[in-house]
Amino acid sequence: MTSIAENLARVREQIARAAAKAGSVADGIALVAITKTHPAEKVREAIEAGQTLFGESRVQEARAKIRELPSNLHWHFVGHLQKNKIRHALPLFEMIHSIDSLGLAQEMNRIAEEDGMHPRVLLEVNVAGEGSKFGFSPDKLHDQMESLLALPRLSIEGLMTIPPLAEKAEASRKYFVGLRELRDAYEKEFDLRLPQLSMGMTNDFPIAVEEGATLVRVGTAIFGERSKTRRE
Repeated sequence: MTSIAENLARVREQIARAAAKAGSVADGIALVAITKTHPAEKVREAIEAGQTLFGESRVQEARAKIRELPSNLHWHFVGHLQKNKIRHALPLFEMIHSIDSLGLAQEMNRIAEEDGMHPRVLLEVNVAGEGSKFGFSPDKLHDQMESLLALPRLSIEGLMTIPPLAEKAEASRKYFVGLRELRDAYEKEFDLRLPQLSMGMTNDFPIAVEEGATLVRVGTAIFGERSKTRRE
């Protein structure tokens, strides 16, 4: 059985190889180690191996876990965020990957103004158009982009997507290409910078890196299998 340190080293090497294949450098790609359902003890093992950026998808679980761990870590929120959890989430996370509707963004802007915060966020895009997934459709995001950009408290730094589950990683490539092309088009049309692309999980993160990911969300390949949940 491999250790978390060995798993981290393997994932980092895969990121570096994929970046080299794409003609980029691994230094520009952040590994978000997804810790949901895993105890603080496992997180400590990752910390000892040099990992400092972690991701959670449930606010309540994150609040309890973060209290047990060193205060110098960096935390991102990667799951679906309910409006009634926004106020609890904002102080915990340096970045929210999953702004999936204009209504959620507007409510976050309102709470951030009340609490004197400036959240860094990514807009979740349902590139594949799956009915079971959260996220903006590309058309809806285009129609609502000006309204999103008008929210003064939110710092919109990029886009995120979760492709359909597939047996072969290569099947995800077209969705990663689609997100990158969407980002490029929005930057040109709306005259803005969206430097972050959050895409790629355990099953397909090397493909995501090849297609321009700046943030990859990897849990199972680092911490092992978890029960009754899809892989990150």
